[in-house]
Amino acid sequence: MAVMRFKALEEVMNREPRPVEREKLLTSDYYGSLVFDEPKMKKYLSKDAYKSVMEAIENGTSVDRKMADQVAQGMKAWALDNGATHYTHWFHPLTDGTAEKHDAFIEYSNLGGVIESFSGKLLAQQEPDASSFPSGGIRQTFEARGYTAWDPSSPAFISETTLSIPTIFISYTGEALDYKTPLLRSLRAVDHAATAVAQYFDKDVKSVRANLGWEQEYFLVDEALYLARPDLMLTGRTLMGHASAKDQQLEDHYFSSIPTRVNRFMEDFENEAYKLGIPVKTRHNEVAPNQFECAPIFEEVNLANDHNQMVMDLMQKIARRHNFRVLLHEKPFAGINGSGKHNNWSLQTDTGVNLYSPGKNPKGNLQFLTFIINTLQAVYESQDLLRASIYNAANQHRLGANEAPPSIISAFLGTEVSRMLDIMENSVSDKKMTPDEKTALKLNIGRIPEIILDTTDRNRTSPFAFTGNRFEYRAVGSSANCASALIMLNSVVANQLKKFKAEVDGLIEKGTKKDEAIFQVLKKLIVASKAIRFNGNGYSEEWVKEAAERGLTNVNNVPEALSALTRPEYINMLDDLDVLTPRELEGRVEVEYEKFIKKVQIESRVLGDIAINHIVPVSIKYMTMLLENVKNLKEVFSESEFEEMAAGRKALIKEISTHISSIKSKVNDMTEARKEANAIEHSVDKAKAYDAKVLPYLNDIRYHIDKLELIVDNEMWPLPKYRELLFIR
Repeated sequence: MAVMRFKALEEVMNREPRPVEREKLLTSDYYGSLVFDEPKMKKYLSKDAYKSVMEAIENGTSVDRKMADQVAQGMKAWALDNGATHYTHWFHPLTDGTAEKHDAFIEYSNLGGVIESFSGKLLAQQEPDASSFPSGGIRQTFEARGYTAWDPSSPAFISETTLSIPTIFISYTGEALDYKTPLLRSLRAVDHAATAVAQYFDKDVKSVRANLGWEQEYFLVDEALYLARPDLMLTGRTLMGHASAKDQQLEDHYFSSIPTRVNRFMEDFENEAYKLGIPVKTRHNEVAPNQFECAPIFEEVNLANDHNQMVMDLMQKIARRHNFRVLLHEKPFAGINGSGKHNNWSLQTDTGVNLYSPGKNPKGNLQFLTFIINTLQAVYESQDLLRASIYNAANQHRLGANEAPPSIISAFLGTEVSRMLDIMENSVSDKKMTPDEKTALKLNIGRIPEIILDTTDRNRTSPFAFTGNRFEYRAVGSSANCASALIMLNSVVANQLKKFKAEVDGLIEKGTKKDEAIFQVLKKLIVASKAIRFNGNGYSEEWVKEAAERGLTNVNNVPEALSALTRPEYINMLDDLDVLTPRELEGRVEVEYEKFIKKVQIESRVLGDIAINHIVPVSIKYMTMLLENVKNLKEVFSESEFEEMAAGRKALIKEISTHISSIKSKVNDMTEARKEANAIEHSVDKAKAYDAKVLPYLNDIRYHIDKLELIVDNEMWPLPKYRELLFIR
């Protein structure tokens, strides 16, 4: 039974690092070579077509059909020159992956045969089968029409031999069926709201863009070992496996020398990423064995998110070349670090000012504080919405364990910035401020550049941390589409900035000076949002109690977390911002419940199969060997000698038998619980049943399997063990 395991181990031991050839000596010489970027557009498009596309990118306008035809011809010529034979509309359905349908550049020629053809109509819009993607009831299975529409703000690129055109994905009736559409809407909302507030400080500001720098964590496992683990293949995580005697206790993997074979994979992956214009900058070992991270230079959110989706797909393709498999699951191994995807998010004006960086004078620093404080208030008021945006079946296993942030949403500011907010709270009078009070406050505000390089420690347990010039949303899971979190983050900040501006304008209309009006409203927000600020240990039991006293919510299961998305205040806010209509939001909630149910369902089926068909037979075989040994001892030795010599073996037989019986009993009970849950029609109730009645069996059964792993002869154990998965590379 262990043949596959040992064959896999033999394969791994014979691996050699694959040589990697760089395109050219300098990355800059080939960076973006497979991207239809501005230099390519200048070369392949007419002046009018180029101007039309650039206006669409900069101003969000559409490209008319006549210009679209010209763009399509230029894009086709460039793609053919670079070896493309097909094109596809590339989009982000609600599956947590990307989608593409490839069509060849061919049409019948009037002269017979075929010619390469690509029109503006095909560039601008296509019609994939919308019923085949999750919609949460927006589309029925018999309603197939859906549309993909070109997103000019994200450049087309060539993947292998296919021209890939980033698009949105909407239903026949116009509802968003993807992540990109509401992300673009949320970016528009935060742009308008942030611009209006930024103009208090600089009238020249015309727009504000959101930036994103993601940090992609992942595990690498040798392909042979991966294929010998049905649970990894089918669920992305190990459903059983006793902890290795050594794992991450010594933290000797973190930032250590990258193994040669892994480094070759990284070189190959980065080489391909650079050709696609993805600015991957950082690579290193993470804390857990065989865990790694890559991170890019900051980009505009929509483009950065597209690049992250491309990276996740690219990593998996390149890994196969090197006989690796990439694990993007948030918690592929129990008891050690899971994988996250920190979203470093900031706002920047078209004048080049980062709104989360201190300014060069009190005015600039007041702007900085304005955006910091409003963001805190947004997070405080919408903590449940933000949690719901990142909480799923996989991330549920990660949050609150092994250095991942807890499910209690809080914000870390650091000691110095927190002290500045305390100064503002105590310095701003409820009545009209005297000139001396204003001067003293402005002097303190002017000190911000001196203190912002916070000398206090960073807090790795914080779900939402200010890190000098940006907020780092650390609760996002490694497999997630960044848009899921950022749609909500952009929206809640936009909503709060709108309320802030309305209140400040109201005070100004009543005769209050602008600066003092801003001070007055900021003080109220500092007080109102104080509960969300926490610089301590997010893992401590004391914090759980303190958070409850502060009124912060602590949700640790998916069905309850998702229920926040059905609250009227959130529904109305997203609708008012034109980010998601009530119907679109309802559909997404339904999709998330369905995904949770199906993932737990699959995991329980896989575990039941492995337990009964792999683990139990091997354990019985080993127990039979022990029974035979005891029988032989009894025939050879005297009664007293036999009892002394066989006592340990008899105890072992009893222990094995107990674990086998427990496994069989619990697998049967789990199957019955799953049947009962499947009979429930309403998705919310079904999800609750799967969470409360099915999910606990996964840990219960695992306990007994992991105990057997320590008992059964290593030569017989059928599945690669943690020590092999984590340390052999």
